[in-house]
Amino acid sequence: MEIDFAKYSDGLVPAIIQDDLTGKVLMLGFMNQEAVDQTKSTGKVTFFSRSKKRLWTKGEESGHSLILKSIAADCDQDSLLIKATPTGPVCHTGADTCWNEINAGDEFLSKLERIIQDRKNRPQSSSYISGLFKKGINKIAQKVGEEAVELVIEAKDNDDLLFKNEAADLLFHYMILLASKEHNLKDIISVLRERHDKKTV
Repeated sequence: MEIDFAKYSDGLVPAIIQDDLTGKVLMLGFMNQEAVDQTKSTGKVTFFSRSKKRLWTKGEESGHSLILKSIAADCDQDSLLIKATPTGPVCHTGADTCWNEINAGDEFLSKLERIIQDRKNRPQSSSYISGLFKKGINKIAQKVGEEAVELVIEAKDNDDLLFKNEAADLLFHYMILLASKEHNLKDIISVLRERHDKKTV
């Protein structure tokens, strides 16, 4: 792969980072040859920071790295598309992506997952979520079962509002169950994607 670093006066090419699993665009950084070489050798995405004036590996401060999956140059060989797996939030704001124009539902679910994890790690006496975690996995699993039954019951009727509310209750408690098992929605999406790739769905 040839990269035309000389095309830009500072010798840096833009690098778009994309989530290898979801396809979501995560961030934009800049790379020189040394950054590309280090990214390949370490398996962690490394940029040249224009503010720090040095190589900078994503996650140096936050611990949230980008694990390299692939690097591709565009047809003009002056920009890069890097597919990676993030180990945590990518943006300094705590969001999964630095871009604003994203699916609002995905962003809200990510925010809700962070809240659930926070209530698990830092219990609050007034929190319903913390209370469930305190009661343990059996109670959490029981709640998921109860909500599933209630959703099935509402599915047999024609009240869309009640059906949507029961569906929301089930998804909410399912997310709590995932967190109690040290998993998240992305883990489940990965399983579904593997099934799709194998043509088993």
